[in-house]
Amino acid sequence: MKKILTLLTIATLLLMVQCKQPENSADISPISKQTIDKVIAELISHHGDSQKDRIERGVSQVATLWRVTDGTEGDFEQFCTAQFISDETELDKLFNKLSYGFEMLNGYFILLSKELMKPLHLDWGPLTPIDELFGSYNAAAHLNDDLYANKIAFITALNFPYYTLKEKTEMGETWTRKQWAYARMGDMFTSRVPANLIQNFSTANTNSDTYISEYNIYMGNLVNDKGETMFPAEMKQITHWGLRDELKSQYANKDGGLERQQMIYQVMKRIIDQSIPLQVINKNEYNWNPYTNEIKKDGETVAITTEPNTRYQHIINQFKALQAIDAYTPKMPTYIQRKFEGEFELPVDEVEQLFIELVSSKEVREAGKLISQRLERPLQPFDIWYDGFKARSGIPADKLDGITTKRFPNAKAFESELPKILTSLGWSKDKAKFIADRVKVESSRGAGHAWGAEMRKDVALLRTRVPANGMNYKGFNIAMHEFGHNVEQTITLHDVDYYMMHGVPNTAFTEALAFVFQKRDLDVLGMKEVNPEKEYLETLDNLWACYEIMGVSLVDINLWKWLYSNPNATAEQVRDATLSIAREIWNKYYADVFGSTDEPILAIYSHMIDNPLYLSAYPIGHLIDFQLEKQFVGKSFANEVERIYSQGRLIPELWLKKGVGEPLSAKPILEASAIAVKKLTQN
Repeated sequence: MKKILTLLTIATLLLMVQCKQPENSADISPISKQTIDKVIAELISHHGDSQKDRIERGVSQVATLWRVTDGTEGDFEQFCTAQFISDETELDKLFNKLSYGFEMLNGYFILLSKELMKPLHLDWGPLTPIDELFGSYNAAAHLNDDLYANKIAFITALNFPYYTLKEKTEMGETWTRKQWAYARMGDMFTSRVPANLIQNFSTANTNSDTYISEYNIYMGNLVNDKGETMFPAEMKQITHWGLRDELKSQYANKDGGLERQQMIYQVMKRIIDQSIPLQVINKNEYNWNPYTNEIKKDGETVAITTEPNTRYQHIINQFKALQAIDAYTPKMPTYIQRKFEGEFELPVDEVEQLFIELVSSKEVREAGKLISQRLERPLQPFDIWYDGFKARSGIPADKLDGITTKRFPNAKAFESELPKILTSLGWSKDKAKFIADRVKVESSRGAGHAWGAEMRKDVALLRTRVPANGMNYKGFNIAMHEFGHNVEQTITLHDVDYYMMHGVPNTAFTEALAFVFQKRDLDVLGMKEVNPEKEYLETLDNLWACYEIMGVSLVDINLWKWLYSNPNATAEQVRDATLSIAREIWNKYYADVFGSTDEPILAIYSHMIDNPLYLSAYPIGHLIDFQLEKQFVGKSFANEVERIYSQGRLIPELWLKKGVGEPLSAKPILEASAIAVKKLTQN
């Protein structure tokens, strides 16, 4: 789920804290403590002690954001005196007008970005340099600068105080919905990052995303040592998602499935260590043996040119762009802190410990033994993606493809069935139509994504790959995942009481609903499972998914820590560090389960390249997914989804407490997994 850096997303992505002073004198506040104290005292005298906390917070916040270009200290005093509002009715009017204005600005900037990025995101043929230039252009890059210049940012900061995560945690449970909405308004303007730095990151991020979207492997050109091909000639898979999903599909193939999986893993290793020939990336001119790394054309061996660590240069480019912002967010002076404490509102140390608790657990090790028994062979590294706990795992891929390609010959056909999908899951016809009318389905160039609206007059986008012969099962499965995002995006925009509360606590919460929808793909196809072991299978499927993605996330986090310790590293050094970290995490938490050491597989995930530190949202989402499913038992699925997600953007702890009655924890899935392993082993 990608968004450009508009007004609201700048506030969360960059930092939700008061800002100290960068070294550049042009970015230093000229307001003295004496002036701040004087203004605070005068305002309290005029408006009364009941406004003391708001006044102290608001005046101090504006002072930290004020620059010489905004006016003199006298101008600062005059501004605060004239613009502070204590009357509740007038404050509410200001809140409503600001909310409308921010919705329009956010909404239209997102809409503009969607349009400019269509050539990059949709399968419109070969990309050109001008496509990438338009796609990387961030029309909202100067928005914050403009809102400070015309004083809207200062009016907001003065009247709607900022609260730290600690304060939100301590005070938020007693706040009314309006108080929460006011607090989220207070998150809006907490730093002044120069527009050129925002644009630099937008460019680096878009370039990385385009690189990944165009990174395809022609599977029909892969050959083994005998020169034999094992995949259909027309098959093209994007890294890593397409490769992973093809590997998963081979568990149902008893005739040659294992050999195909081993070949895919070999391709992945070539991508990770960058020994992959450039000639086979998004090209089908050569036959490639990923074991020997030889390529041939018309039977003749051709000299290879390996990829020149491009994968890791993109990581450097994004790191440099984000590191440049650090000076403007001194309370959280690294992107790691901004991502976790600022955006996720979960401290990175707590997240790491949560992941380590699960990947170290005895329940995972017992599940590994069970998988080995079910496979009737020792585990291999790629079994981190074991798919045998899903009902569809025993259904041949070609059968599923036959069903989906016939039912969904194109993106429009899938879009037309969205209301039917929702009613099959329990929504009323009217509500299903309301949600479906606000989702547009398009054929994706990349693996697929969902892109929500930021204003109520816009629609959410659902994108998945749709080949010329129709939507295959992989595309349908992804589409169900993305539709889960769209349902969340629509509910949390249209059914939340205040615009400033729209959305979810962080992206893990939308991933959770996407997982919930993805698991119901067979139900939607009319292939409802009646397996009495379904509950146990789904539990272990969730556990194993957590195990895989938590390891990947630990690699991601530790790589970014390494980048901050080695800010001038070359692409080659970043590659070596990534491999080293991936192997270290594997050896510590996976080697005893799989029986092999120094495996690099945890470094294959594409979001490590195109979406910095996003990966932790997935395992947190899996844990929330499990907690949601517990909540849905015996209740109306549609009603519960609407009730829970209409809470909007509370902090994670409070959202979960109100939604499912318990905090974020690995304990529920571990306890249920212990029971599931025992039951399935007995059977």
